[in-house]
Amino acid sequence: MDIDFSTSIPIYLQIISEFKRQIAIGQLKPGDRMPSQRDLAAELKVNANTVQRAYREMELLGLVETLRGQGTFVCRGEGVVEETRRELLDSLVAEFVAAMRSLGLGGQEALELVRKGFAETAAGKGVES
Repeated sequence: MDIDFSTSIPIYLQIISEFKRQIAIGQLKPGDRMPSQRDLAAELKVNANTVQRAYREMELLGLVETLRGQGTFVCRGEGVVEETRRELLDSLVAEFVAAMRSLGLGGQEALELVRKGFAETAAGKGVES
């Protein structure tokens, strides 16, 4: 897990985003044990209170559940993975649309760029920045 200390995005939000991404792509599955807060803080070289805040927020969001004496686990609830994936996709689409509009592109132009990008990626060419 990489944390960007140079960005204005709070560290606890970066931790939450990374765990959401891992859940959305299936790297973390419902019922999987999360790293302990202390271990994750040491690994990331951040204050333990920062990790504690991220875990608390994820609990409030229904992503994880803490079982006293056992640890923190990805929620087993129905649709946790799909809801998380959908939320991330919606956020990415909103950011993309806003960026395209700020560059003066319309919907058709943006869709054509996306089609081209997918085609180039599938052909092994990658997408130019």
